[in-house]
Amino acid sequence: MRSRIWLALLIAAALLVPAAFAEKITLIYPNRSGSQWPLFLAKEGGYYQKYGLDVDLKFVVGPGGIAALVSGDAAMVNSSLEQLMQAASKDGSMVLVGSSLNKGTFALMAGKNVASVKDLKGKRIAVGQIGDAPYGYVIALLAKSGLGPRDVVWVPVGTDVSGRAAALASGRADATMLTAPAYFRLEDAGFKTLANLAEHDDIFASTGYLMKKSQIQANPKLPELLLKAEAEATKRFYVDKAFAVKAYMVYDKEPQADVERIYDLYAKPNAFERVPYVLTAAVKAVLAEQSDPQVAARMKAYDFHKVVDNSTVERLVKEKFFETLFGPSIKVEEDRKAKLAFR
Repeated sequence: MRSRIWLALLIAAALLVPAAFAEKITLIYPNRSGSQWPLFLAKEGGYYQKYGLDVDLKFVVGPGGIAALVSGDAAMVNSSLEQLMQAASKDGSMVLVGSSLNKGTFALMAGKNVASVKDLKGKRIAVGQIGDAPYGYVIALLAKSGLGPRDVVWVPVGTDVSGRAAALASGRADATMLTAPAYFRLEDAGFKTLANLAEHDDIFASTGYLMKKSQIQANPKLPELLLKAEAEATKRFYVDKAFAVKAYMVYDKEPQADVERIYDLYAKPNAFERVPYVLTAAVKAVLAEQSDPQVAARMKAYDFHKVVDNSTVERLVKEKFFETLFGPSIKVEEDRKAKLAFR
């Protein structure tokens, strides 16, 4: 009997060792939307823990996430490529190590008095701030209808999607760019969708993983551990809708029916990258969408090879991590994305 008790205690102690020695880190997400699904699933599915990471996911809007990274209070920020490239190009102290998403589900919503994108000339468009990702997406859609950024009136609301939705619903703005499920509710209220990014293959809505170079120097394995955990989460997303929906609802208290609808928006086009390279076309799209002359000039003059590092993804490809995880068929995707990767 005593030997059995000791055996049970030894087994229990062995199970506690990984948790006791797990590295505690904070990861920042700046919006409650489907773009953060890999992080939500990696946390709720136990994939961070599997790779020895005790992760605290924190919701921080706007530049606060970058500030947390700079101060050392966060290990990584998953945000729009626009925001991360602007931050990384300022002093070269940060680096983009991957990108899980290049297609967005943003919808350009407007009131009943606006029939098309062309009709937005002279109208008020709500954005979080001038130069943020939704601002860039609106500019890209305006350009397709022959309009420029000076043809509309910008209304910065300083918050995330909820603030933009409120601005449109209250009449403070005539149009805005929204993610699901915010635009579901406005559609139900009689507002109309003028355009959806999912219908435009030439408009990138990319995210990226931004880290500090000094933190990677202190812990060279950290990017690999994060990318592996989030790759496993991506696989779980595609094969387990029920769990993906459940994990999402931990961080965004939306009705289950809405979350299931959001899931379909991302799953149908295989939106999440199984091989998360930062793509050349995505980087070029960000540079092309800059409307502030000073910011555009600075970013176009900057050598982004200094702050975009696909080497960890490339090494995982060579080590056949993705083939082992997703199966041999992923090789075709690896070869295709390798040709498109920023180098």
